[in-house]
Amino acid sequence: MSPALHAIPSLGWKDALSVFSNTFLLAFPALFSIVNPIGASLIFSQVTAGRERSESLALARTVAFYSAGLLIASIWAGSAILAFFGITVDSLRIAGGLVVAVRAWSLLQAPEEAAARKEKQAMQGGRTVAVPSWTEMAFFPMTMPFTVGPGSIAVAIALSASRPASPAWLVFYLAVSVAAIAVAATVWLAYAYAERLVVMLGVTGARIVSRLAALILLCIGVQILSAGIEGLVVTIMHAAAAS
Repeated sequence: MSPALHAIPSLGWKDALSVFSNTFLLAFPALFSIVNPIGASLIFSQVTAGRERSESLALARTVAFYSAGLLIASIWAGSAILAFFGITVDSLRIAGGLVVAVRAWSLLQAPEEAAARKEKQAMQGGRTVAVPSWTEMAFFPMTMPFTVGPGSIAVAIALSASRPASPAWLVFYLAVSVAAIAVAATVWLAYAYAERLVVMLGVTGARIVSRLAALILLCIGVQILSAGIEGLVVTIMHAAAAS
């Protein structure tokens, strides 16, 4: 039997559950905040205005599916990408933490500018003479970069860099993957009921939600950054002691 199949039993169910819950509670807010399905749904309702209800639902479902695939691929392939370019985990944590923190700070200061940029990206799918079908715009631009952009992918890779040592790594990856699926589910729900959210929240409510999400994302970015700095300092101290 492969080592991966032995990972959960050797860890113990209580420890595995603890790792799973702690990881999920870290990953879900991070991914949810950077994706921001509620804020994006307000723009989604504008992009899909005038379309049949069935088309909007199909587009929401497809975008959610593509979003889950992109996030999970970034999570599981993150380590391979790091190894290929020779990037250490601590370096990625520092860089990823900075990217997340800067992105969160910009969202916190001016969420209107971020919303306008997302709306411009989404509207790029409608520049042809004929109105594009929902299948033509499902991946680009509605999934990438509108829903899951470079910032979301950077957060997913940064989360994968926070994996613990074996045997908890398998539980960790499963928890982060479940968090990505949960975020994709919220994308589907928010996009599917975008018109109702517009009525319920309005512009002011959407800005409040965006700022709260940005604040949470800023805290997570600082946490990832501090973990990377701590790991780098420990590595330097060990190298100095060994020399």
